[in-house]
Amino acid sequence: MKTPCVGKCKNSDGVCSGCLRTMSEVGEWRHMSDDEHVKTINEIKGLRTTHACSLCGKPAYCEISAGKSTCWCFELTKRDTSSLEAGSCVCRECLSSLPLQD
Repeated sequence: MKTPCVGKCKNSDGVCSGCLRTMSEVGEWRHMSDDEHVKTINEIKGLRTTHACSLCGKPAYCEISAGKSTCWCFELTKRDTSSLEAGSCVCRECLSSLPLQD
């Protein structure tokens, strides 16, 4: 079974600070197919991308931009995105580093 785990697991308000999977991705991992593993790993690593992160410029993946009705980021504790331009989308690493919303 493929995994992006780097052995630094910590739930950082909905996302693993080690591998950047959401807690639901971590929980469902063993039930996912190899193709789903590869797809998720590629999204996390920026190999499957929909845009450039508006903060760091690295490749990022947004499920809404890819045509879905929800996105992985909806699972996280809300971050303070007031410093971002309206409608901008960031990568998992940048979003997880933003402070929590009051």
